[in-house]
Amino acid sequence: MHVTTRAIVLREAAYKESDKILTLLTPDLGKLTVQARGCRKKGNGLSAACQMLVWSEMTLSEFRGRWSVTEAAIELEFRTLRSDLERLALGSYFAEVTDSLAPEGSPPDELLPLLLNCLYALDRLDAAPALVKAAFELRAMSLAGFEPLLDGCAVCGRTDPEEAELDLSEGVLRCRGCGGERGRGISLPVSPAALAAMRHITGCPGRRLLSFRLEGEARRELGGVCEAFLLAQLERGFRTLDFYKQICLLPQGRADA
Repeated sequence: MHVTTRAIVLREAAYKESDKILTLLTPDLGKLTVQARGCRKKGNGLSAACQMLVWSEMTLSEFRGRWSVTEAAIELEFRTLRSDLERLALGSYFAEVTDSLAPEGSPPDELLPLLLNCLYALDRLDAAPALVKAAFELRAMSLAGFEPLLDGCAVCGRTDPEEAELDLSEGVLRCRGCGGERGRGISLPVSPAALAAMRHITGCPGRRLLSFRLEGEARRELGGVCEAFLLAQLERGFRTLDFYKQICLLPQGRADA
């Protein structure tokens, strides 16, 4: 069986002498594991399309439950992103998170457009990486069924919680004074500005995801809360996130830019 689809490479691994095993995300076939034969050979026509974070039109062949790439034509390479180590590390983190959230073989609905839009923002738009990161993390979790309840305090119901905190394990807001000591998990403070941004991220149309601005402490707070919420809900770490943070510690790092 042969099919033609668009796909982005979420993960690549060397295989045998000149092949790669790729994890692809496609709009119609969902997440697939495919083999790209000979793509590591110099001059091979598949080489450029079989790299991380490349969006291409691919022809795939299936035989006995195994997929392979037979043709590929690049549509987006995100070249500016690739020339900036910090943005490339952040894009790789987005890919690893997407890989963890996308089910095998099921259409990814809005998760694929989210990934592409955030990569495009890092590549072409004058968007602060820290804001793109926070927006991606919270929106991706919401699309995957982990959306936090941000309408108001889960205890008293106030829509403007007093000294709001987000319970990372339960995914609910509380006023600092609500709930007493009833065995709550780890909670992080959420300022009114950060809460407004989180409500925008979870509730806005996809095309308006990055149409908000935060500066200074509110931006750092938003980034910390969104990252911590994702890690707590998925109960795992990400090697690409660790690498991204190492890059941001270098003199030229600019995660808060």
